[in-house]
Amino acid sequence: MNTDARTPADSYYGYPALKPPVWTWEVPAYFFVGGTAGAAALIGAVARRSGADPDLVRDARWIAAAGGALSPPLLISDLGRPERFLNMLRVFKVRSPMSVGAWTLVAFSNAAAASAFADLAHRVTRGRLPLRIVSDASDVLSAATGLVLATYTGVLLGATSIPVWSNNARLLPLHFGASGLGSAASMLELLGHRDRALNMIGIGAALAETAFAVHLALSDDEATRALHLGGAGALGRAAGALSGPVPLLLRLFASRSSNARRLAALSTIAGSILTRAAWIEAGKSSAGSAQAIATKSRRTEVVVD
Repeated sequence: MNTDARTPADSYYGYPALKPPVWTWEVPAYFFVGGTAGAAALIGAVARRSGADPDLVRDARWIAAAGGALSPPLLISDLGRPERFLNMLRVFKVRSPMSVGAWTLVAFSNAAAASAFADLAHRVTRGRLPLRIVSDASDVLSAATGLVLATYTGVLLGATSIPVWSNNARLLPLHFGASGLGSAASMLELLGHRDRALNMIGIGAALAETAFAVHLALSDDEATRALHLGGAGALGRAAGALSGPVPLLLRLFASRSSNARRLAALSTIAGSILTRAAWIEAGKSSAGSAQAIATKSRRTEVVVD
């Protein structure tokens, strides 16, 4: 047996090359809040330009502003110290999802707040202050950055070396985007809005979530198995049902029953939260399994040598 002191192939200067993420509850919460806020800004901007109910536009803007205000504290709480978040803003790196995400979050938070407060001031002063142009310009910026915010977390996960995430790098942004869109429309419905367009958005999001769930269930990718086993599997199955077929069936009866629409909204929001938690748990499981396989492989090589 070879007993030389080489650094193991599955390590980096004595440290594991692939470690499970140590994220706490703040990260999936941030993924949900940011995704919902970003999608709400997009819905509000489209509603404003399509001549929808002004109250719907107002509430969408405030959901975006609230999410933009909550997201940085959640992210900073996970990082541990505020200066770690500020350090990410020292340089803008186009090829770094973390850098793009940090700058997007700052731009979105400010734009969403400006849009909501400018609209409020315009309403309070009954148009006496020339704030409409500020509100509309901020609206466009918050919608553009909101679209990025709703999907970049999926890009962020896919850019890692954790198998279950990297092997689904193309699916994750679409998955998180559809989830954010569904939860944003559902939030507006729970605030009392019954616009047909919101129900159509909900149906579209539920169809997409159902398709994603079926695709993942039928996948023969070994790494994706982490999403079906243990705690991640339980969360994933619950998330898939609550985000896809359950609200989809309920929304088919939404025109006849307001309770069905309300239940669909609640189901979608619960499923959206669980979706993020399931992917995080699957990442932890996948990284642990990959590290164990690499360690076993390395020990086998040493014995053979």
